Amino acid sequence: MAVTTLAAPRSAGRRIGRPVLVAAVLLAWVVLWIPVHGMHTLGLSPADLTPLHRWLNDVNDTVGANRNSSPVFLYFFNEIRAAIDALVTFLQDLIAQPSYGRPVPVLGWLGVVALVAYVSWVFGNWRVALLAAGGFVLLGLQGLWTESMDTLALTLAAVAISLLAGIPLGVWAGLSDRFHRLITPALDFMQTMPTFVYLAPLTLLFLIGPASATIATLIYAMPPAIRLTAHGIRSVHPSAVEATESLGATGRQKLFKVLLPLSKRTIVLGVNQTIMAALSMVTIAALIDAPGLGKSVVKALQTLDVGTAFNAGLAIVVLAIVLDRVTTAAGDRVRRTGPASRMRRPLVALFGILAAACCYMSYTYVWAAEFPDTYRIGGAISRGADTVTVWAQDHLFAVTDAVKNLVTYALLNPLQALLTESPWWLVAAVAVLLAALIGGVRAAVVTVACLALLIGTGLWQDAMTTLAMTIVATLLVMALGIVFGVWMGRNRHVDRIVRPVLDAGQTMPAFVYLVPFVALFAATRFTAIVAAVVFAAPVAIKIVADGVRGIPATTVEAATAAGSSTWQLITKVQLPMARRSLTLAANQGLIYVLSMVVVGGLVGAGALGYDVVAGFSQSQLYGKGLAAGAAIVLLGIMLDRIARASSPSNTRKGH
Repeated sequence: MAVTTLAAPRSAGRRIGRPVLVAAVLLAWVVLWIPVHGMHTLGLSPADLTPLHRWLNDVNDTVGANRNSSPVFLYFFNEIRAAIDALVTFLQDLIAQPSYGRPVPVLGWLGVVALVAYVSWVFGNWRVALLAAGGFVLLGLQGLWTESMDTLALTLAAVAISLLAGIPLGVWAGLSDRFHRLITPALDFMQTMPTFVYLAPLTLLFLIGPASATIATLIYAMPPAIRLTAHGIRSVHPSAVEATESLGATGRQKLFKVLLPLSKRTIVLGVNQTIMAALSMVTIAALIDAPGLGKSVVKALQTLDVGTAFNAGLAIVVLAIVLDRVTTAAGDRVRRTGPASRMRRPLVALFGILAAACCYMSYTYVWAAEFPDTYRIGGAISRGADTVTVWAQDHLFAVTDAVKNLVTYALLNPLQALLTESPWWLVAAVAVLLAALIGGVRAAVVTVACLALLIGTGLWQDAMTTLAMTIVATLLVMALGIVFGVWMGRNRHVDRIVRPVLDAGQTMPAFVYLVPFVALFAATRFTAIVAAVVFAAPVAIKIVADGVRGIPATTVEAATAAGSSTWQLITKVQLPMARRSLTLAANQGLIYVLSMVVVGGLVGAGALGYDVVAGFSQSQLYGKGLAAGAAIVLLGIMLDRIARASSPSNTRKGH
């Protein structure tokens, strides 16, 4: 008993030791900042270039000069670009652009709407079919039919290639433990990298245009297909596999008769996630001249034309909702009866004939090919958005300005000054110490490597500005995640109401979040931060809610029986026991926030996001933009490793 009594205080001391040490490091940093701030900050003006940036510019020029003579480009990269361009052009000719000497595409609006409704009904139900048909008609009413079909064509091209490669790789990963271990880090890396980062290096290899946009999109969209296919196969109950093997089935029969059929629903979920990721990336790829709705949003944001941006953003949301609901309904039907039960087959044939008739009319008649101008409401939507924007700026300015100033002056400016005005060696030392304290030795080693490479990019100060915005936004995300996550985790009625809203928020591409906040807060750093918070909050809230709900009911009942108040139950029992979920929420929040903060370079966020955008638009800054992309990757890896290593299981292993 004496030993136990003496051991308890030591254990408690170890538990509080790490937070105290972290606080001591931060306090020492602030104290040291006072005499040394402004020294060795590695500042670089927007127009200045480092030797690395000039070398990357020279590489870009050399590649451009040898693109049509180097065998590597002639027989590899150029061939890939030509093949993907041909696929995208075929889909555009089919549904979006005038083709084959005709003033209209092969399938006009009536044929596309009928075909979409038919496919939605076959793989879903009549409600989904009505939603899909109504959504596509709305795209035409907005005056954005061609742009929407361009976006759909790029999305379909990227999804087709992603699934063609991703599902076989997922099957392989599901069957082979060795390949699963090998591919998992690559998938983690692909999903950790912010979407911006894919664009610059791909333009070096494949030029600006649809090919680069499609390749960037499929790189971003392929991981969900691989992961969920592998997960579905690995989740098949061993007894089903053993029963098949006992009957003498070959490996091929086991795969096609057991594993794939029993994992169909999970694979369809992977298709859904791939489509949503592809649509999100296609809109951002407008920065490298990808056609479609994303280009309309980018142009409108650059001129602060909120009405036009809102109309195009609404079209992206409509397209996202339709694609999400159709694939979700398909997954539900696969689980129940398959694509078409026997009772539905006559109706499937009848409606198929009607859809084919609509396709023929859209091919033959102009009125069924070109969406009529008479009933377009896009102008009214744009004017309404402009009116609401003006009203909000006039009547809500006091509130929005107060919120912006509070966050900017209380959080952002002090943290940014601490990061950008401290000597680089001081920031590096603090970062390594914090990584070691929070994540252990491995996290510290990764941090050292990332910081060294970050200095090498020549964009230290811009990276610190981006880091400041990321940290502030992540703190706000975690505050929302804890408040709403605990509320949802403790109250199932609230969860049923709030969760569908969060799910809807996650279907919207990142670009869309910028539009309303530009209207409220103009083009500032704070706009990017708010958009990042709203973009990242849904995933953090749901993770925290699931963690709180996963705590055993007996534990909660025991604490309640011991006389704990609601506040004590939350702070002393539920949050500590959900620590792993909180860590995961912080990790995912960081990645989502960083991705959105750099996109905020379009709306005044500056820093690394601006450097990337400037690299696309000004050839002399291409090398700097490429280096900025590398700096974003390094920040993402460093933050991700620290957050992952700080989880309770990893912390125990590291110590």
